[in-house]
Amino acid sequence: MRALAELTKGVYKENPVFRIVLGLCPSLAVSTSVQNAIGMGAAATFVIVGSNVVISLLRNVIPARVRIPCYIVVIAAFVTVVELVMAAYAPALSKALGIFVPLIVVNCIVLGRAEAFANRNGVWLSTLDGIGMGIGFTFALLIISTIREILGDGKLLGYMVFGPNYQPALVMIMAPGAFVTMGMLIGYFNLLDAKRKKRAEAASAER
Repeated sequence: MRALAELTKGVYKENPVFRIVLGLCPSLAVSTSVQNAIGMGAAATFVIVGSNVVISLLRNVIPARVRIPCYIVVIAAFVTVVELVMAAYAPALSKALGIFVPLIVVNCIVLGRAEAFANRNGVWLSTLDGIGMGIGFTFALLIISTIREILGDGKLLGYMVFGPNYQPALVMIMAPGAFVTMGMLIGYFNLLDAKRKKRAEAASAER
């Protein structure tokens, strides 16, 4: 049961973007299209899982005083792998994501999972935690990018959604549109959480 909980918590309960509000910089910057969101989500998931595994294996070896620099070195190694592979096999995507792939090194989600989870748990649970958080991050990016691409460009993955007469709301693929979309989605998830807690309290009172 715990393994399943660690794998699924990142989707909603501890979603890194909508619930914990981490990794907002890439979430706002690269979510102009679904293609970019998938690429960033896959890259971040690989880095989170890989760094979680290595840090979990070395958690009893790394001195406590230098653990953060050691985490960054491990994370940077996986980010370098992702950056080189993406540049070799998906140069267009690499160019579109730009500086935000190297910046995964300082992404709060990656470093946060290393410090809060991988440093205190075994390899198996740390792997599941990394996969779950990666899926949650990708899920958040997909929601944001879908809304922005459809409203801001009238397309989804290059296909017209509303027809040739649609007038795109260009603001949605600009910085203000990113903030508006993010704010509305975080508010929506907070509302869902409040309703869930209210139902739970009502059910508890009836007992």
